Amino acid sequence: MRNLYKLAMLMMVAVIALSACGTAATPAPTAAPTTAAATEAATAAATEAPTAAAASGFTFGLVMVGPYNDHGWSEAHYVAGQYVEKNIPGAQMVYVDKANTSDRPGTTPAQLAEDLLSKGAKLIIFSSDDMKDSATAFAKAHPDIYVISDSTDQVWKDGKAYTPFANMTNIMGRMEYGKMMAGCAAALSTKTGQIGYLGPLINDETRRLASSVYLGAKYCWTNYLKKDPAALKFKVTWIGFWFNIPGVTSDPTQVADDFFNTGYDVVISGIDTTEAVTEAKKYAGEGKKVWGIPYDYVNACEEGKDICLGVPYFNWGPAYVAAIKSAQAGTWQSHWEWNAPDWKNINNADTSAVGFVKGAALSADAATNIDKFIAELAGGLNLWKGPLNLQDKTVYLKDGETATDLQVWYLPQLLEGMEGQSVSK
Repeated sequence: MRNLYKLAMLMMVAVIALSACGTAATPAPTAAPTTAAATEAATAAATEAPTAAAASGFTFGLVMVGPYNDHGWSEAHYVAGQYVEKNIPGAQMVYVDKANTSDRPGTTPAQLAEDLLSKGAKLIIFSSDDMKDSATAFAKAHPDIYVISDSTDQVWKDGKAYTPFANMTNIMGRMEYGKMMAGCAAALSTKTGQIGYLGPLINDETRRLASSVYLGAKYCWTNYLKKDPAALKFKVTWIGFWFNIPGVTSDPTQVADDFFNTGYDVVISGIDTTEAVTEAKKYAGEGKKVWGIPYDYVNACEEGKDICLGVPYFNWGPAYVAAIKSAQAGTWQSHWEWNAPDWKNINNADTSAVGFVKGAALSADAATNIDKFIAELAGGLNLWKGPLNLQDKTVYLKDGETATDLQVWYLPQLLEGMEGQSVSK
C-alpha cells in the first residue's frame, strides 16, 4: 500500500489541499525553516544533528494516517501529543490527520508535513509504518528538523534498512506482549475453540503481531485450560490496509461478520478501527455468545463494554516526551527504540509503552489467569522460543533456541498452526 503514495503531486497542490481541509491545529505561524540544497541535505542529515531548540516553547508536528478520533491507532498518537503538551511547559502540537491516499489523494505525508513546518514545527512525528518512505525523504530534505518515524527501522544499526540520519529516531512499543495477552484472553473465553484475527495489510509488523496473538492463545489454551493445541483454530483474514477504504480494501465489518457467522466466537482486531467490537456487540444483541478485542487505544472497549475481553494498547506519550526534551536540551541522539511494558505496572501512563486493560466481559476465572500470565511474562516467560516452525513447516526456531530481535521484527511468515496468508499475492 505504501506504493500508493508514489502518485504525489507538486508541493503547491499539497499546500492548497491542506488549506482547504483545515485539519491541522493553528497556532500563530512562524517562518518555515531554511533548508540546504537536496544533495547537501542528505550528507548533512547523516553527519550533523539539528541544533538545540529553544527551551521556552516547542512546537511539534504530528502526521496521522487516520482520523485523530478513530478510537484506535491515530487517536492513541493524538492523546500522546496532548500528554506532551501537559508534561513539557510551552510544548504545542500542530497536526494533520487522514494522511492517506483515500482522504488526501495526490499528496504524501512528507508534503503534508511541510505545512506543519510553516506553523513552526521543530520536530515532526510520522506516526505510521505506512509513512516510512515519506519520513525518509523528509529527513533527507530537512536535516535541521528532528524526525520521529514510528514502527519503522531506518536508524536501527542492526536492521535491514539502516541509514544514518542524525535527525531521526525510530520509536515502537513491544506490542508483541500486549498481543500475547489478547490471545490469552481469547483462548480463555472462546467456547467454540475458534478465534478470528482481523488483519490489516501484510508486512513484517503485522505478521509478528498476529503471530504473537497466536502464541499467547496457544500458551493459555494448553497451560491453563489443559486443552489440545490441535483443537484450537486460529484464522487471520487481511483487509488490505489499516482501516476500511471502500473500493480498495475488504470491508472489515463484513470480515468480522463472516467470522461470527462461521463459528468463530472471538474476533481480535489488528486494524486501526473498532469493527471487531462493534460487530460483536451487534451479534451479542441478537443473542449470540460472542466477544471482541480491539487494539491500539486505551479506551477502545468503550465501543462495546459488555462483549469486550480487553484491549492491548500503545502509550506513546512517555517516549515522545523523552525525545522532545532531548531536542530541547541539545542531547538528541539518533536511535531506534523498541520499548517493553513497565512490568511493575503495565498500565502506568507515565512509564509503560504498552499496556493491557482487562474487559468487563472477562470471566472471573479468565481474569485471574490473565493476571497470572502477565506475571509470567514479567518474570521472563518468552514465547518466542523453539521449537517453532513457520507456516510452511520450515524450522523457524530449533528446540530451546530463543529468537533474536531481528528474527522477531522481520518474521517472514505466520507460524505453523495459523490459517491465513503469509505474503501478499
